[in-house]
Amino acid sequence: MNSRQKPSERLEKKLARVAREQGIDQERLRHWVSFLALCGVLERACHENILGVYYLKGGVAMELRFAQRARATKDLDLGMEGTRAGRLQVLSEALRLGFDQFSFRLKAQVRDMEQADTVRVQVSIQYRTRSWQTIEVDLGPANVGHVDLIEPSVQGLVELGIPVISPVRCLGLAEQVAQKLHACTGPAAAGRARDVLDILLIDTLGKLDYPATADAARRVFEERATHAFPPGFVMPPEWRPELEALAAELDFPLTAASAIEQRFLEVIEMLAQSARADA
Repeated sequence: MNSRQKPSERLEKKLARVAREQGIDQERLRHWVSFLALCGVLERACHENILGVYYLKGGVAMELRFAQRARATKDLDLGMEGTRAGRLQVLSEALRLGFDQFSFRLKAQVRDMEQADTVRVQVSIQYRTRSWQTIEVDLGPANVGHVDLIEPSVQGLVELGIPVISPVRCLGLAEQVAQKLHACTGPAAAGRARDVLDILLIDTLGKLDYPATADAARRVFEERATHAFPPGFVMPPEWRPELEALAAELDFPLTAASAIEQRFLEVIEMLAQSARADA
């Protein structure tokens, strides 16, 4: 064993110890390190005038806001300015900067998802001299005006000795809820059961701003023009076991699919009432 390998191996041991002491799944903690290392290099790219507007969205934004209260995610969704090719070029330039003792490499495989105006890539992350993790990154368009600056609530990073970038830039919560509501009630809702529980989690934590979300939802539904706001909703039978399993995993106060469906309908109705009151 040479001396260059020891620091990375010590970090691996720290990861196992901190995860055990704090009651965090070890791989989930590893992903949090990776996500915040990527945030670090993106912020550095902003300061170097390589990157302009960007924000985190999707599951990673939920995790950084709510830590273990949110479901775990393994990929990172970004909103960025520019064309798909332009976003890819900017990310490549940004990653070359590195962050702290992390370095990054964009893998060759690229998936161009034209319908979603998104590019999916894989980023290989190295800590000092050793491989750390590979993260899937989706580069979507940045077409939202409001971005929340949040202090990450995830645990364990300080104990690992990893620098934590704060605040991090996340899609505005009202906008995120509006997009999730559109996604899980529309014609392309297959596979979007998790969005229902994401919305209910935000509501349960008292973070759902009904007037702001209703305003964002009216705009999102109008722009995407697939179905009307407020949407109707009947839970697909195949979603029921998935939602019940996820609710149990997250210690959510509602665990029966029927109760989850009823509460979701109530949230939709309250958003509709907010929209009517503001009309």
